[in-house]
Amino acid sequence: MQAAPVRATAIPSFTTALRAVESLLLSSGQRTARRNAWTSVLEDRRRAKDRVEAQRVLDQSASRSLSVHP
Repeated sequence: MQAAPVRATAIPSFTTALRAVESLLLSSGQRTARRNAWTSVLEDRRRAKDRVEAQRVLDQSASRSLSVHP
C-alpha cells in the first residue's frame, strides 16, 4: 500500500499576510499612498545617513589639513 502524497503549502511571510490584511481594509489609492509615504521615509533616512557620513569625511579632511599646515 502506498502512502498518500503529501501536499506542502507555503506559510505566507509576515509581509504577505500584512499586505493581504491591508488590501482588505484599505482602498487601492490608500494602499498606494501608504507605500509611497513609507518609501519616502526610507529615502529620507538614507539621505540623513549620507549627510552624516559626508560631514564625517569633511571633518576628518579639515583636521588633517590643520595638522599638516599649522
